[in-house]
Amino acid sequence: MDKGKQEYFRLFLRQQLDELISEAEKTVVTMTDKEEHFPDPTDRASLESDRNFLLRIRERERKLILKIKEALKRIDDGTFGICEICGGKITEERLKARPVTTQCIECKMGEEAKEKAKEKSRSM
Repeated sequence: MDKGKQEYFRLFLRQQLDELISEAEKTVVTMTDKEEHFPDPTDRASLESDRNFLLRIRERERKLILKIKEALKRIDDGTFGICEICGGKITEERLKARPVTTQCIECKMGEEAKEKAKEKSRSM
């Protein structure tokens, strides 16, 4: 992959990382800023449900942050865009759709087919 494309993905990933970290910081501030007192248990339950949902989203984002940091390291060490399974190139289209990917589409599809077959054999 040429330097221009590497820089494009580096900037894209950095922007995504900054946005995710900013959202995480907002969540921490929002959840620790105020103490709510609800006389109605239903209101309290609704607030707790909303918070649990938000925390699940943030957990997914935390995992994505780790993947973005790994992708940035791959850009730095020159392995970004190279499939970790077969060593072939990952297409630019795939990287644009999922810049944190570590596998070409063929290897990923093969892995998913194996997982599906394993699930099918367990259910029998």
